[in-house]
Amino acid sequence: MGRAAQRPGFRPDIEGLRAVAVLAVVLFHAGVPGLGGGFVGVDVFFVVSGFLITGLLAREVEATGTVRLARFYGARARRLLPAAGVVLLATAAAAVAWLPPLQARSVLGDALASALYAGNYRFAVQGTDYLAADTPPSPFQHYWSLGVEEQFYLVWPGLLIGTAWLASRRRRDPAPGRSSWPLALVLGGIAVGSYALALAWTRTLPPWAFFSLPSRAWELAVGGLLALTARWWGRLPRALAGAAGWAGLVMIVLACVRLGESTPYPGTAALLPVLGAALIVGGGCAAPRWSVGAGLALPPMRMLGRLSYSWYLWHWPVLLLTPAVLGHPLGPGGRLAAAGASAGLALVTLHVVENPGRFAGPLRRSPVRSLALGSAVTAVGVCVASALLLLVPIPVGHGSAAAAPMIGSTGPAGPAAPTVDPQEAAVETLTAQVQIAVAASTDVAAVPSNLTPPLAEAFDDKPDVFVNGCVRSWLYVGQDECASADPASATTVALVGDSHAAMWEPGFEQVAAQRQWRLETMGKVTCPLLDLPISSPYLGREYTECEQWRGEILQRLHAEHPAVIVVGMARRYTPDYGFTVYDRPWLDSLTRTVADLRGTGAAVLVLGPVPDPGSTVPTCLSEHLADAAACSPERPAAMNDAGIAAEAAATAAGGGHYADLSGLFCTATRCPMVVGNRLVFRDNNHLTVEYAQWLAPVLAAELDLTLARG
Repeated sequence: MGRAAQRPGFRPDIEGLRAVAVLAVVLFHAGVPGLGGGFVGVDVFFVVSGFLITGLLAREVEATGTVRLARFYGARARRLLPAAGVVLLATAAAAVAWLPPLQARSVLGDALASALYAGNYRFAVQGTDYLAADTPPSPFQHYWSLGVEEQFYLVWPGLLIGTAWLASRRRRDPAPGRSSWPLALVLGGIAVGSYALALAWTRTLPPWAFFSLPSRAWELAVGGLLALTARWWGRLPRALAGAAGWAGLVMIVLACVRLGESTPYPGTAALLPVLGAALIVGGGCAAPRWSVGAGLALPPMRMLGRLSYSWYLWHWPVLLLTPAVLGHPLGPGGRLAAAGASAGLALVTLHVVENPGRFAGPLRRSPVRSLALGSAVTAVGVCVASALLLLVPIPVGHGSAAAAPMIGSTGPAGPAAPTVDPQEAAVETLTAQVQIAVAASTDVAAVPSNLTPPLAEAFDDKPDVFVNGCVRSWLYVGQDECASADPASATTVALVGDSHAAMWEPGFEQVAAQRQWRLETMGKVTCPLLDLPISSPYLGREYTECEQWRGEILQRLHAEHPAVIVVGMARRYTPDYGFTVYDRPWLDSLTRTVADLRGTGAAVLVLGPVPDPGSTVPTCLSEHLADAAACSPERPAAMNDAGIAAEAAATAAGGGHYADLSGLFCTATRCPMVVGNRLVFRDNNHLTVEYAQWLAPVLAAELDLTLARG
């Protein structure tokens, strides 16, 4: 065993390293410029935890051949759970008090998972759901790292005990634990396997790579290997050890300033902070005089290091909930002030909760009492989160029941312009009927009691094509046959594009069923059919799967010759995707794509954009049950009328028909989020199934007009 294992002693430089880690995380979350990679502070914490816990366990295994599990888990319970429990309860109460009811209920689910040390897997599952990708971050999201560490503490002692026992049996030695090399080999194997998994998942399942123990275990194992090889590190020449420590600090700083939220992570990028932390910890084993450890051991750094755990717990919920308390977003100064306030809360927690629980004599002398304390904290967290979920009412509209407006008659209904073309007249008449309902809903105060879908069910109100594979997720290419309505019909309508095409599927399916047509849905998330170079912020790289899928779909359309191809796409793409909506390359690409699709022999219908609600609509309405208009954006903010006109011209230039849908959602001034008794959006950009189905008569008229014009 190494020097640290033979003569256990306090490492002030490691306490200072904790300060570096927490400062990186807090300043990153506070939005300090130049620290886009400050999230790597968590990786530093993992290395430190792996080093300290493995050293502690290895010394005991070496001395006794086993680990006193009750004592080990009791110590961990005293150290971690009281402070985590206090912050969890305070955050849950604050969420109930200040967040919209629907969001508060979701946060309480996060609190329940975090209290059970499984929050990291809840966040991993949520991160792989495209339709949940735009939900606000949870004030418990930082508890993911606590989940990883708690899971690490559960498996690590048994691993070390089992390895030592097997090694002793192989040597026929009655005193297991004399050599650290079997443990080092096992940890090395875990590190290699976990890192390989992290590399694979970073490309294919980024949320699971980021949040799960299997893909993070290598970072803890690196710390463990440092503990097992501390003797080798301690024998390094002091100059070399000092250089290693300084190099490690440079690597951590580089990670903080050069990485960013779009960096694929953990992947290869995580090597920078992990190896940097390893060099600091390893170099410190030789205790060189002019090492980075001397600076880390200065009193201010050690003070921050002692505060690091409580500060880590408090900073994120304070930063996230303060805007809700104040009623407005925080500017740079406000975010720094909130981070400072969280440090004050951490200082109180350190002296009132963390240290008393950690160092209380009766608890230290009794592992059973320590475990009872940990169990009580966990039980209280679970019970309070569950009770609040029961007590926070499910928000429902309490306004008068609204009439369900009907559309479908092509008789006179408002000021539709006279026209000779009967198909165009039908579109204008039906659109005018919708506009009457939209205008009547603009000034409605209370959310109607018969809202459909109800607010609590809105997030799950998604078309089947989002869950049955017809809409391909990020990493999937190709397209199985996704035919609905009348699959045997000789007339096929192909609905193609990203999720904003697929959200219209319930409406087009209703039309196809009435006409006995075959509807073929071909969709892929965040992948417009336009031939633009595209990157994926989710994957952190070029979106090759989108480009391949486009080619496959175009080839298939040319082979199948549908009667009509309906193209839909979001207009919410940011420059992070590699292009700008409504600019000249976008419009030119639209013209080329329409012309290419016309080459299949099909008529082409391009769907115009839906309004940008500017909020997560069900959540906003749950907070404004008596004032639904508070969630209705003004038209200039929600619709780009100039962009719509430019797209219409670009579509016509390619030989297609463009459906300007703005009249189905907005008046000249405002876009209501409830029309009649129908909720328009299920989230912050996708329509509810009910609203898409209600507009089916208009979609039918647009299809007829497209076919008539060829």
